[in-house]
Amino acid sequence: MSGLRLMVYDRTCKKYGFGLSTAWSSGSVLYRGLRRIDASFGATSWDEGLSWIATYARERPIDEIQYWGHGKWGVVYVDKDPLGRKELSSTHARRIAAIKERLTPDALVWLRTCEAFGAREGQDFAQDLADTFGTRVAGHTFIIGVFQSGLRGLRPGSRPDWSDVEGLAEGTASAPKRAHESLPTYPRTISCFHGRVPDDWFT
Repeated sequence: MSGLRLMVYDRTCKKYGFGLSTAWSSGSVLYRGLRRIDASFGATSWDEGLSWIATYARERPIDEIQYWGHGKWGVVYVDKDPLGRKELSSTHARRIAAIKERLTPDALVWLRTCEAFGAREGQDFAQDLADTFGTRVAGHTFIIGVFQSGLRGLRPGSRPDWSDVEGLAEGTASAPKRAHESLPTYPRTISCFHGRVPDDWFT
């Protein structure tokens, strides 16, 4: 039985009916049309999003999970609801365990958000995310948009090998203040139209 490729996006980012949620929703339709994902869900909280992943077509394994939304160093958000190192082992541990049981041996959890894997907090988060899900994870160290720079991948049991100041425009690795916008000239850059992380980009 083939594994599912699932996408969750933040559907709360709207103002006067428009916003990034509109772009993420449209992107999910495009990705389904290109057969890069099998199903998508607009979430208003992590509880809602993780519950959907854990229960959607539960008889089938999962090959890939993508999240499209907002992020900062070491945390990703649905609206103002955070998912960081603390939440991985507390608030959402039960749902994550249910998802982990369905992941295929070489599955991927890809956070397509701004700078979640940047600075020291982002590196620690990447390691905890990989070890908690027991699978490959990917995330970015820059602010992302059409271009998505600093795409870093990590396998469980490994340590990040990228610089803890990658993507930083202001501040330090332990006290980041501002990240650079993505550009084609920055390392590990893809565009929003790319649907795959190269195998050799994983540590």
